[in-house]
Amino acid sequence: MVGGDGARWPRRITDPPQPPPAPPPPGHVAITAIGHASFCIAIDGGPVLLTDPVWSERASPFRAIGPRRARAPGQALDALPRADAVLLSHCHYDHCDIGTLRQLVRMGAPPVVTGLGNAALVRQSGLEEVAELDWWQAHTLPGGHRITYLPMHHGSARTLWDACRRLWGGFAIESVNGARVFFCGDSAWGPHFAEIGERLGPFDAALVPIGAYDPRWFMSSVHMNPEEAMQAHHALRARTSIAMHFGVFKLTREPIDEPPQRLRALRGDADFRIPAFGETISVPFSRSC
Repeated sequence: MVGGDGARWPRRITDPPQPPPAPPPPGHVAITAIGHASFCIAIDGGPVLLTDPVWSERASPFRAIGPRRARAPGQALDALPRADAVLLSHCHYDHCDIGTLRQLVRMGAPPVVTGLGNAALVRQSGLEEVAELDWWQAHTLPGGHRITYLPMHHGSARTLWDACRRLWGGFAIESVNGARVFFCGDSAWGPHFAEIGERLGPFDAALVPIGAYDPRWFMSSVHMNPEEAMQAHHALRARTSIAMHFGVFKLTREPIDEPPQRLRALRGDADFRIPAFGETISVPFSRSC
């Protein structure tokens, strides 16, 4: 706050429309980038999952103040296939939006998998089926697909009085036919990425944050910059990584286009993709024997 707001963001960006996601090709994971940390993950022969769904205009407890979208969600919620489950990484407003969860009640009320202490918050939306996990605990979806909650270096809060009262984390998704997908949620860089890669990797696809990092003296304890995101890509043993957590909500001081520009400049031969908003990226996976 003392340092100011940093670079000015555009009030609104209109992105080229993208076609609604098609079912994944055989042996592929289809990953649709909605914006920020919201993705639709559809696995051939496996579940359809929504991560940190936020379709509201603001990431805030208030309608008139708080971080506002610089761009609309890349796909309408009703343009997506029906979700088999929602993966909710933590309770920050840019990841946990009660208004969107209420919409999901009317769209089949999918079960929610999240960290310890978040169930009561989720149930305020009307979604009743909630599995709370500690780090490294796993939950099995119908069909035998395994969801493991992972340690991240971050935090949680909804008010000034509940800091770190609910657990935060990421997810490893393992389908019965061999697909492995990593979803970070939010995290600073740290040795936990190598441990995740050793225990549960390699991953066919990893969703890795690249934005909300400036100023580093303050943000380095909770968010990665593009250079650290590249380190996470390698530590996770990810064949393909997909950038997230940029270009939607102005949470920090860097310019809106800086995170993807920095990533493009340093990724070299690494398969670290920057999705268009609303784009569906299909990634092949190695089937189990």
